[in-house]
This record gives sequence, C-alpha cells and structure tokens, in this order.
Amino acid sequence: MISWAGAATLFIADYLIIQKESPDELEVLSPSQFRPLPLTSSVDSGPDTKLLTLTVPPHMRPALLAQNSIWSVYVKDDDIQVERPYTPLEGIDENGQMKFWIKKYPKGEVGRWLHSKKPGENIEVRGPLQTWAWEQGVWDEVVMISGGTGITPFYQLLHKTIGAAGDDSSLATKFTLLHSSRVPAELPPPSILDPLKSLAESKPKNFKLHLFVDSREGPTDGSSELNVGQITKSAIVKALGTKKIKPDAKIMFIVCGPDPMLSAIAGPYGRNFSQGDVGGALKELGCTSTQVRKL
Repeated sequence: MISWAGAATLFIADYLIIQKESPDELEVLSPSQFRPLPLTSSVDSGPDTKLLTLTVPPHMRPALLAQNSIWSVYVKDDDIQVERPYTPLEGIDENGQMKFWIKKYPKGEVGRWLHSKKPGENIEVRGPLQTWAWEQGVWDEVVMISGGTGITPFYQLLHKTIGAAGDDSSLATKFTLLHSSRVPAELPPPSILDPLKSLAESKPKNFKLHLFVDSREGPTDGSSELNVGQITKSAIVKALGTKKIKPDAKIMFIVCGPDPMLSAIAGPYGRNFSQGDVGGALKELGCTSTQVRKL
C-alpha cells in the first residue's frame, strides 16, 4: 500500500470488482462504498512504522479478484473524513487477513490515525482497486524501484507471481527489486524482508534483490548485502548489467516511493497526478513512457 499521499489519485483505476451491487452483496467489500473491518493486530515494526492486520469475514470477501494484479484499498479516517490508499502485502489471505506496513508521517493524517487505533476497533475501507495490471508473458523483465513503505505493492506482486510459482520453468519474466531506506533500522521488518531474501536465494534466475541505505548509521544486523548510497542511474545499470534500454525492449520499470525519489528516478507526476513525462535516471537510460509506471 501505499502510504504516499502524493500517489493517492493514481489508485483510482479500473475496479477489480465490476459487478453492480445487488441486495445480497451489500456487505461484500466494494470499490465504491466503505465497509467496516476489525483491526485484529497492530505491531510496532520500526521507527514510526507498524504492521497492521484487518480481517475480512467470509461473507465480505469479494468473489472477483485479479489474481496477479497489484491492488489496494482506501482507508478512511472517520475523524476528519479523509481517505488514503494502502496496499495489503499479500492481498486477502486464506484466513481473510489483509496485512499492511504503514508509516506515520508528521503531516499524514490517515497514517497517524491508523497508528492510534487498537485491536478490536473497526476501520472503514473501500476496494479492492487495481493499481497495476500484470499479465504473464507481456514483459521479459520487470524492474521495481521502491523507497520506504513503497515496497508494499511490489511485495504483493512478487507474492502472487514468483512466490506462488511451483518452479522456475513456469516463470517467463525476470523480476528485479531495488529498494532504498534512509538507514538500516528503517528497512522493512523481517516478516517482509526475509521472504524476499528467500525468494532471491531459491529462484536466482527469476528474482534479484538489491537493498540500499543512505548511510549505515545506527544499529544493523551486520548484513553485508546493503549498498550504501541512493538508487541512481549507475546503481540501476549495475543491477541490470546494461547501460541503455532499447525502445522496443519488453521491460517495465515500476517506481514507488517518496516524491523526491520518484522524480529523481522517473521524473515527477504530471498534472492531476497523471504519469507525466519520463525523466530522471530512467530517461537517461533511454526508457520510453510505455516502459515506465509511477505508482
């Protein structure tokens, strides 16, 4: 999910649930109507971040979900009637749980409000709403670049694709994730990072993980896997092993993170949070607008 306030409008996309609601469906999760869900867990996971779990009762679970698309839900702050989109890490799991990694920002009303909620309280959500449609066989390579909690849509995509694949032979697309945090303590918690590391180790032909921190200041786990510095053009070149992206290459770059990071890598959003022109490092690499998606 995504906790970036600037990206909120981007998530108003094609509904994953396309049926009109009948009287029998009034309690099912809806893209257009808010539904109350119980908060069943709230756990601190790092500086100003929490892992929150909402549970969807069986009768509220939507029947039609795009299996491999990235999707989000909107959460409403009942106190000031403001909504923001967040991406559940694994979608809705077999137990009906939606798990979110959410950061609290000084000026982020909904994030602060969510951090204040206690297990047992209800949270109003609407969705699911499609963020980006994934189709098997369309892309030879998908490169995901994230900062902070912007990793959540990519975790969801990887969980549904590589994580669900039985063996490497069933995967036609190569995935690469470059993720950046300010310091090691702000990296995703083990419940998010460990499964990604396991995927990279078990399926190296299909998934590569590159972690970056601005500095090693503060406590670390002693990991030698961290790259110190921001994700730049040279870092992308090193990760991909190519200095130029051909216009006809079947490669997709998806970027999700704070606005300054997004602008430096892919260029800023256009008017009304449209995709805008490709800029930054990806423009220097030769990427076209069909090869870049800003979340």
